[in-house]
Amino acid sequence: MKLHELAPAKGSTQHRKRVGRGPGSGLGKTAGRGHKGQKSRSGYRRLLGFEGGQMPLVRRVPKRGFNNIFRREFAVVNVAQLAALEGEITPEKLRAAGLVRGDLPVKVLGSGELEKALTVVAHKFSKSARAKIEAAGGRCEESPA
Repeated sequence: MKLHELAPAKGSTQHRKRVGRGPGSGLGKTAGRGHKGQKSRSGYRRLLGFEGGQMPLVRRVPKRGFNNIFRREFAVVNVAQLAALEGEITPEKLRAAGLVRGDLPVKVLGSGELEKALTVVAHKFSKSARAKIEAAGGRCEESPA
């Protein structure tokens, strides 16, 4: 193979579309924009959610309930899931074991039973989770979020 024999793969390159360059180009006069209307003008930008003057969906759908903008989301682990682990349990260990995903703070809930003494480090504990861990002879340590 020689340098002059190099060529791009068939169909991989296309010529740039040159619009508004006379009737012979096939894209003269209106330059592929059709006739009149907002979309034929320069500077047109479709606004997000605009539906051509129809009442947009986000305004048609009823709003219900209350959304607390200050809420704190937690990754949740139940006491029953902790029973499978050994030693001191930290949020990092829970992520490594696949019980928690993402970087959210960890909260331990009291669903299930616990037979062995564990030291659990988490950001929050429910009252029932704390009671079950301590009843099994373990410790609950809250780490700052």
